[in-house]
Amino acid sequence: MLYDRVMVRISPEDGERRSSGGIVIPATAQMAKRLAWGEVFGVGTGVRQVKVGDRVLFNPEDQLEVEVHGTTYLVMRERDLHAVATELTEHGTGLYL
Repeated sequence: MLYDRVMVRISPEDGERRSSGGIVIPATAQMAKRLAWGEVFGVGTGVRQVKVGDRVLFNPEDQLEVEVHGTTYLVMRERDLHAVATELTEHGTGLYL
């Protein structure tokens, strides 16, 4: 990866969802714009806030797709990330922005 680019794979649980009533909502259902969680698989030399293995929140609709060895990844700028999840939840929500 070059410069401020980040390569992310969308988490599998962001596909099919269930409503509170138990109704299955397919991944293809169009609702309001929805942010997605993903795992960082590659970072450029100019990336300062995230590292490989971090779980990040982003808008998947605005990103570029690339296929590497049969797996689809999204490539985006670091500034397009909305949040990074952290394992340590001693304060706050477990997210930092």
